[in-house]
Amino acid sequence: MLSPNDKKLEKLDPFYRPSVSEQKTSAEIISEARNALRTVRTQRPFTPREDQRKLFGRASSRTPENRPPSSFSVHASSFESSDSRPIFGTRLSPLELKPKPPASPATEEDPCHSFPKPPVDPTKIRRISSARARLHRAASQGALLPDMTLLPAQPKRVESKETVTMGDSMVKIHGIYLTESNAIGHLSHPPQLTYDGDFGEIKEQEIFKGAASLPSHLRRGRDQGKRRSGASLCSRSSDRSRLDTKTDSKLDLQEKDTEIEVGEVFWNTRIIPILRELEKEENIETVCAACTQLHHALEEGNMLGSKFKRRSILLKTLYKLVDVGSDMLSLKLAKIILALKVSGKNLLNVCKLIFKISRSEKNDSLIQNDGILESLLEVLRSEELQANTEAFLYCMGVIKFISGNPGFLHEMIGKGAVEILMNLMTQINENTKKSGTCLPNSGHLLVQMTATLRNLVDSPLARSKLLSISALPQLCTVMGQYIGDKEVCTNVARIFSKVTTYHDCCVALANYSRCYALFLNLINKYQKKQDLVVRIVFILGNLTAKNNQAREQFSKEKGSIPTLLSLFHTFYKLDLHSQKPLGEGEERPKAPRPAQAEDVLIKLTRVLANLAIHPSVGPAIAAHPRIVGLLLAMLESKSIDDCEELVINTTAAINNLSYYQVKNSIIQDKKLYIAELLLKLLVSHNMDGILEAVRVFGNLSQDHDICDFIVQKNVHKFMIALLDAKRQDICFSACGVLLNLTVDKDKRVILKEGGGIKKLVDCLRDFGPTDWQLACLVCKTLWNFSENITSASSCFGDEAANTLLVLLSSFLDEELALNGSFDQDLKNYHKLHWETEFKPVAQQLLNRIQSHHTFLEPLPVPSF
Repeated sequence: MLSPNDKKLEKLDPFYRPSVSEQKTSAEIISEARNALRTVRTQRPFTPREDQRKLFGRASSRTPENRPPSSFSVHASSFESSDSRPIFGTRLSPLELKPKPPASPATEEDPCHSFPKPPVDPTKIRRISSARARLHRAASQGALLPDMTLLPAQPKRVESKETVTMGDSMVKIHGIYLTESNAIGHLSHPPQLTYDGDFGEIKEQEIFKGAASLPSHLRRGRDQGKRRSGASLCSRSSDRSRLDTKTDSKLDLQEKDTEIEVGEVFWNTRIIPILRELEKEENIETVCAACTQLHHALEEGNMLGSKFKRRSILLKTLYKLVDVGSDMLSLKLAKIILALKVSGKNLLNVCKLIFKISRSEKNDSLIQNDGILESLLEVLRSEELQANTEAFLYCMGVIKFISGNPGFLHEMIGKGAVEILMNLMTQINENTKKSGTCLPNSGHLLVQMTATLRNLVDSPLARSKLLSISALPQLCTVMGQYIGDKEVCTNVARIFSKVTTYHDCCVALANYSRCYALFLNLINKYQKKQDLVVRIVFILGNLTAKNNQAREQFSKEKGSIPTLLSLFHTFYKLDLHSQKPLGEGEERPKAPRPAQAEDVLIKLTRVLANLAIHPSVGPAIAAHPRIVGLLLAMLESKSIDDCEELVINTTAAINNLSYYQVKNSIIQDKKLYIAELLLKLLVSHNMDGILEAVRVFGNLSQDHDICDFIVQKNVHKFMIALLDAKRQDICFSACGVLLNLTVDKDKRVILKEGGGIKKLVDCLRDFGPTDWQLACLVCKTLWNFSENITSASSCFGDEAANTLLVLLSSFLDEELALNGSFDQDLKNYHKLHWETEFKPVAQQLLNRIQSHHTFLEPLPVPSF
């Protein structure tokens, strides 16, 4: 007789019994917490490294005549002297042979007009500094530099850094000490000279502004002398206000003259000696050192930039040295030339010069040591894009080359390369939108920019910057506007294929709803272009891997499923044609990477598997005969030994589709045929393939015909053997199949074959404390097996029954000792389901065993 409690237990239905109205999978029985529907992982498409540094690689779709060259020569004659002049808003007309003095300063209210003065008397010319006169004569005779350099009258060098003389105060200007009288006294009447040499016009009125001004206490003394001179002039006029204006103008002119004289001193004493050294061209190292010294001196004298009047002399000297042909020297020359803000053809040529040097990887160290990267980024930041597109192209080419060197990544990102590139890309997008056409030059430039970004996004900091400036939508805009430029689209796809492997970037792109239609358009346009299509499909696989909203948005795009189907069919046919029959005794070589068509199929089956997770998309795919037919064809024709990843991904897709128990499911209609195909995987030596096959059997074994198939083909013995595996996921899946089999009373006896009961108990002991889901499956399987129990010993065996009593009691009565490697969230999750999922099942099984166990030998409690 059974006790009332035993009778109550006997009325409980077996676990895993399929309902007539709604059949449930094993995952639903355990709150669907164990990957019944699984995402699929795959490798990112492989991008071979170019063996040569060129603007466009070997696979470029641009013909040689339709793209800028990567090989060329740059000589001194390539540069133009016209750009050596200062840049003005309007071009000035040439001066007459005889210089004219400037008009006297006067206000508009002055009724008296100043009469023109006669040309400057030759004797007055000698009032200027001797250094300026000699430079004037040398330039007129066509020489680059004067033979000798003399200092202004009576310069005095002092060792200390300060001067304290008050009567005839001294001023230190860039290391040269001048008395106040020498600095300002003899320039009360500035000469009006015109210099017309080989390098353009240098007028006295346009002398550079770079020199430092005098100390304030000396400038005040000088100003007082100027005001006295101005007062003398004012006494000759009846209009007081007009004379005040004259005085102010004259003071400004005298202050400018002082700056001119200071600059003359610095030019003659610091710059000219270095230029002489450069002209010798005796030793490369010496010339390089002189270039470095020249750059520092120009920077110290504030003589860099486009407003420096004498830069024509500098530039012509630097241009001549380009013909020396030294890469080290050329980089130093280029850095100075860029700092002098050349434009037009000269900017293009200096960018070409650096590009030519950067084509050799051995020069990367020179580029890094000279700090040329900052100069290149400054060109992109400050120059006008539309006026210098070709120069930008070669400038970007250099940056692209060195971005492939990991040693440059941190420096490039730290100097704002990401922001600069995205700013340029935004300008190109706006210009393209306004004009309505894509200019070829912009396309060439975008190839270099996107290739550079592709290298930069390997850095977490670069990816963070891209997200902070919302760069991913801009990249999508580039793809949309330049959809006809395959190289631009491929490079952007390479960027996305990298960044979407990271969660934050993947979420950002998935939230940009326009990307799905864009990717579908690209697939339709370039369906047979494997290198682009494989990356687009890989990106879609990343977006749909963990984002249910992305799955829904993509599936709702017009033509999404037909596009994937068409792509699947295209590359399936290409894959069939690429397989050549082997001769007798010939073995197929094992390729390190899958073939091109096969790689697309791998990524495509992953997308289908991920889409099938969505509750409305999955049933639609499962009911699509052509998609299911192609998946089954893959299992028929492919061997896991030859195409491991493709076979595993295909099996995973079938597993997700087999989850849905719908009437029009093609998977359900062909379940027996699928079971036959899966036998090949079960007998293979690939554990990942075996695991995928077992998972499919876990879903299909809810059907009575499949259970019969499993027993007839002895698949159940294989599942029992898998319980010995040391992998929890394999034990879990195998136990799920056995649980389905024990729903049928006639098949419960199979658990006694091959020591099934003992192996289930061992799984509970080994994995139960840290895996509540596997513990649930084991207890439910044993519950079904013991439905008609009369004796625990006869049902489980004495050893298994005693072990179960001890295990279940310890699991129910004591605090579960969780693995120390679990974080707090995982511990809380585990504890919650341990209480709600496992304990009720374990308690029922424990009561059943205790009620049918007459004698219990004491056993030690196992340690966990």
